[in-house]
Amino acid sequence: MPLVPRQLRPRRRVATDARALPVASALAAAEKNCAPQRKKFFPLAFAFAISFLFLLPVSVFAGGVRLRDLVMISGARDNQLVGYGLVAGLAGDGDKDQAYTKQTVANLLVRYGINIPASTLSAKNVAVVMVTADIPPFLKNGARIDVTVASMGDAKSLAGGVLLQTPLLGADGKVYAVAQGPMVLGGFAAGEGGAGGATVTKNHPTTAQIVNGALVEKEIPTQFVRDNSVELLLRDPSFNSASAMALAINEVFTNAAHAMDSSTVLVQMPEGAEASPVDFISRLNMIEVTPDTPARIIINERTGTIVATASIHISSCAVASGNITINVASSQDVSQPGAFSGGSTQATQRTSTSVTESKSGLIPLQELPTVEKVAAALNALGATPRDMMSIFQAMKQAGALQAELIVR
Repeated sequence: MPLVPRQLRPRRRVATDARALPVASALAAAEKNCAPQRKKFFPLAFAFAISFLFLLPVSVFAGGVRLRDLVMISGARDNQLVGYGLVAGLAGDGDKDQAYTKQTVANLLVRYGINIPASTLSAKNVAVVMVTADIPPFLKNGARIDVTVASMGDAKSLAGGVLLQTPLLGADGKVYAVAQGPMVLGGFAAGEGGAGGATVTKNHPTTAQIVNGALVEKEIPTQFVRDNSVELLLRDPSFNSASAMALAINEVFTNAAHAMDSSTVLVQMPEGAEASPVDFISRLNMIEVTPDTPARIIINERTGTIVATASIHISSCAVASGNITINVASSQDVSQPGAFSGGSTQATQRTSTSVTESKSGLIPLQELPTVEKVAAALNALGATPRDMMSIFQAMKQAGALQAELIVR
């Protein structure tokens, strides 16, 4: 079956060609035919145009999300690489003569024909590190990728160091890239520390990055077309989203897509597209779909962060939230002996405790069908983010919160 030309896609024509809208045509005709009487009839024409705009379907103006932002192609995936290497030139901030560091340096010297016992070496200027990277699909020999370097030993900082040539291996034990070069830390550590000394540390001085620091030496074979079909894997599995994607694809490529499950959509390549699968996938990625957004609330107790989707729904309920604050204060007093008593001055400790409980009444909440109304109702209660976490959990236990609650 031949590919449908781009200009004949129904969704594209509606979403991009504004001149085809009836409102624009009506206004253009009114401007041309009624110019002499513009002042007399313009308010009526304008009111009619605005009324007609509200009568148009919402889907005419609603924009979807491109498929490429919602799915990934089966087979076209990243792969993880890892390597073990040395960072040199640390000016005394390296490992403190660890046995494995010395042995690593000795093994490196053997490669250059220098045989020295590991016990006689000093490792204060070097550090053993682990090097990690993600290699994207379709990269050819000679391409460069970013690498991350992390210290394994007790080195104080990797500032000023240079990563020596480190092979990066895949899960199959084969070398796919080689990393080397100076590193960028974005932090530092200064000061001697210990008794009488001060230490200043910014960010993490034992982790660094090398942009384009690894050369790809071997291409990872990738197969993304099987039996003249392409599998689309949803990043957020959903039966509704998978069905909507299949329907949107079938509008452009007739009877080409079939939703296999909540995370997989199988697309059969049309006749004539087998010779150019890249062009077919490119056109496939540009199809717009409105994905299904689950009703979900994410709570992070450690950072005090709450994120809620627009689909959450709260049934009618009553909420009361109050805080209890307990303050415990310790202070040092001085006990002074009386004159000629023969006693000595002593320091005593005094502890005071106070409890404060804020007042809060039971406030009824009507049915809240949108996230805007939920936020407004909770803000009206004067609830802090910590209070909201407790309120959401209590609502979920009471059955009033119609959403998935995830606590991190």
